[in-house]
Amino acid sequence: MSGILAGKRILVTGVLTDGSIAFHAAKVAQEEGAEVLLTGFGRLSLVERIAKRLPKPVPVIELDVTNQEHMDALPERIREHWGADAQLDGIVHSIAFGPQGAFNFLEASWEDVGTAVHVSAYSLKSLTMACLPLMPRGGSVVGLTFDAQIAWPKYDWMGVAKAALESTSRYLARDLGARNVRCNLVSAGPIKSMAAKSIPGFEELADVWNHRAPIGWDLTDPDPAGRGVVGLLSDFFPKTTGEIVHVDGGVHMMGA
Repeated sequence: MSGILAGKRILVTGVLTDGSIAFHAAKVAQEEGAEVLLTGFGRLSLVERIAKRLPKPVPVIELDVTNQEHMDALPERIREHWGADAQLDGIVHSIAFGPQGAFNFLEASWEDVGTAVHVSAYSLKSLTMACLPLMPRGGSVVGLTFDAQIAWPKYDWMGVAKAALESTSRYLARDLGARNVRCNLVSAGPIKSMAAKSIPGFEELADVWNHRAPIGWDLTDPDPAGRGVVGLLSDFFPKTTGEIVHVDGGVHMMGA
């Protein structure tokens, strides 16, 4: 099969529905020639049903990024599907969570903030390091962020967690460059996904895109962001690392 990911093996985390960016990244990756594995957490049967909607149905590995036993076992779980000599070429990190308390900046407890940072930021490092033994040739790690340069309405400590994610990506890029591992992020515009439903005031936040995206933005279309992820997974960006690529209709660069 031809395509910009022909012959590559990609691990995709964070698929919840077929309307998620992670699902579309997996779909486009398959269309571009990659073999894909998914991970899921919680409602695993749901993720397994969604995995069957990909062009080629794929297995789902249970993975809780806050569970060290899951992280330690991940390489072996991958080998169960791709063989004892399996090698990984790319990782898609699409994992974020904040308890409801994290969406109240002044009142949030450290317990809520700590959970948001652990799941949404530290997990980029822990997931990459768990997979590193399967990447002897190097590869590409691509995460998903929501522009943390500014303060967004209602986003609160999740915005701080995304800032931590962006910094984590840069430090990973620094420390893993010698191993030919690139680490980049796609900063996507808002998508009406299952995860978005858990963000209080999401509609108010997302409404910014209705007025300020110079080339427009469709809240129901995760495909552009998925394609951005696949582009960074490919060899078309061989010397790009520590970068944040905006796929947001241009909102990030607009002034008043």
